[in-house]
Amino acid sequence: MTEPAAKSESAPLDGRRITIVGRLAGMSRRDAARLLRQAGAVVVERQPETADLIALGEHEPLLAEVTDPIECLDTPLREAVLSGRAELISESKLWSLAGLLEGETASDRLYTPAMLADLLDVSVTIIRRWHRRSLIRPVKEVRRLPYFDFREVMTAKRLADLLDSGLSPRTIEKKLSELAPWMPDVDRSLDQLSIIMQGRRMLTRSEDGLVDAEGQLYFDFEAHDPEKGTEKSEQAETIEEIVEQIAASSDSNDAPSGDYLSRAVLDNPEAPEQLRMAAGDLEAADQLPQAAEMYRAALAAGGPDAAVCFELADVLYRMGQAEAARERYYMAIELDENFVEARVNLGCVLRELGQTDLAVAAFYGAIAFHRDYADAHYHLAHIFDELGIRDRAAKHWHSFLDIAPDSPWAQQARVRLDLSDDDTDE
Repeated sequence: MTEPAAKSESAPLDGRRITIVGRLAGMSRRDAARLLRQAGAVVVERQPETADLIALGEHEPLLAEVTDPIECLDTPLREAVLSGRAELISESKLWSLAGLLEGETASDRLYTPAMLADLLDVSVTIIRRWHRRSLIRPVKEVRRLPYFDFREVMTAKRLADLLDSGLSPRTIEKKLSELAPWMPDVDRSLDQLSIIMQGRRMLTRSEDGLVDAEGQLYFDFEAHDPEKGTEKSEQAETIEEIVEQIAASSDSNDAPSGDYLSRAVLDNPEAPEQLRMAAGDLEAADQLPQAAEMYRAALAAGGPDAAVCFELADVLYRMGQAEAARERYYMAIELDENFVEARVNLGCVLRELGQTDLAVAAFYGAIAFHRDYADAHYHLAHIFDELGIRDRAAKHWHSFLDIAPDSPWAQQARVRLDLSDDDTDE
């Protein structure tokens, strides 16, 4: 029997023969192969059965469909694992061995909310919601701008898969909260948890098998799903009840009256934050006019707040009210000049409104406060390309690639610069 190549603690991939199965979530196969070669590994593609390390890509929800990851392999690779000639690992483990998940993560391995949203094909509003509710946690924040590493990318990927299963963001959060007592290690990130969907039931694995939020097998969540409708009192007394009534209604005329909201807010010191969270629920349910009013209620209850102005601006923009969104972004910046994400969003709205000079100023303002803000360089490069100012465009495309070479937008930058893959290796 051939033994796997020896590993050292300092270079765990040095000399390893690696093949990748499935689609990677973190980067393209070409970029992964380049990174693995830099780590001393040999990437095997033509004869994968000769590899001693098999990494299972996590872009597709394969692991949720099988009881054992080895079932994802074809016969030769499966035999290699069963015979001990090869080791099967997850994509996350591969990046950990490559050193991407250890210590201080370099900025070119981090994702802004906009990049993460584009990578996962979800709205940036959803990414910010997960961030607000601590379902994903940034490894650092610069001028209010959160950065997420690959581990959080994988957590967000699992959340996106749950969205694709038909659950709303609010239902996902509720069910995860209910499942928490039955999770083997609640401190682990979601990508390491065994979350399984059966219909609209969310289950997790325990020592005794699959359990639901009540500690029983295959409990029917639908009977308790707020989106299915439940018995409610005629008058809502809490902010949460108000949101459930609004979200359950497709007719804005059926929304609870302002009197209910006043009663829920009265003498409630936590009302501003509760209203903000409630607005996020309505926004996720595409009840945008109601969400906007709830954000305004949060401002009325708690006073001026940069973050709430920013979130209200996002809702107004989604409602097609670009001018109103522009003013709220301006207000967010006036309340907190360090709010670089508000500066970039403002720039995008100004550009859409045809105010190109002001848009450029907004993007440069973001860079002045955060020089390595990749998104700002990306938008400036686009504008200068459109204006035919090629030297300035190239400068910002290069800056963007230097900061975020693994961004989902990186290939677009390389095309604009007419760079080959060999050029980007230098």
